[in-house]
Amino acid sequence: QVRLVESGGGLVQAGGSLRLSCAASASISRINRMGWYRQAPGKQRELVARITSDGSTDYADSVKGRFTISRDNAKNTVYLQMNSLKPEDTAVYYCAADLTYTRAWGQGTQVTVSS
Repeated sequence: QVRLVESGGGLVQAGGSLRLSCAASASISRINRMGWYRQAPGKQRELVARITSDGSTDYADSVKGRFTISRDNAKNTVYLQMNSLKPEDTAVYYCAADLTYTRAWGQGTQVTVSS
C-alpha cells in the first residue's frame, strides 16, 4: 500500500495562491490516476482535480481556470497549484491514489482562505 503525505497548506488571503504537494512512499509511475479532494466542515468530501498517467486532467467546475494539477513521476509527487483562492476554497485537502482494488488517502492538509 502506498503512503501519501500532503504538505503546503496554510492560511492565505482571498486572491492569493498556494501549492500543495503530495509525496508518495512508492513509485507513482504505474498509478493510473491520482487526485486531490477536499472536505469543508459539514460537507461531503468532493473531487477537486485528478490526473492520469498520460497527463489527462479533469477539474471540478468550481476550480476550473484557477487550479492546476500536475505530477512528477521521477519525484513520486503530485502537485496542486491553487490561484485566485476564494473563502469557499477553505477545506481540508486530501491526496488520493487509485490503486488496483482500493484508493489510498493521505492524512490531509488544511487550507484556509480569509476574506
